[in-house]
Amino acid sequence: QVQLVESGGGRVQPGGSLRLSCAVSGSISSIVAMGWYRQAPGKPRELVARISGGDVTNYEDSVKGRFTISTNNAKTTTYLQMNNLKPEDTAVYYCNAYRQVGPTTFQNYWGPGTQVSVSS
Repeated sequence: QVQLVESGGGRVQPGGSLRLSCAVSGSISSIVAMGWYRQAPGKPRELVARISGGDVTNYEDSVKGRFTISTNNAKTTTYLQMNNLKPEDTAVYYCNAYRQVGPTTFQNYWGPGTQVSVSS
């Protein structure tokens, strides 16, 4: 099992910055990728950023150059640095862990989410 808890959300003005943190515990060694997703009211949940083995990262197009995903050396915390925030970034942000549970079987784990609101 894997447990995830997000923190760092809040309200910020356009152009501001926030750093989200995701505390990871449990079967960390079998996690193959960590990600941040977001869901705005009335919209489906979407991938924002992902980091996988070898620290390979990928980003949703609208956040490229503004957001950075990273992990600490122990892989116990995943971060999302968000700069130049825009009103359209307003959403609940969820931490995700993608874990290998069998030779060809994987499972997703989710945190409870943290609210990010961007407005003047």
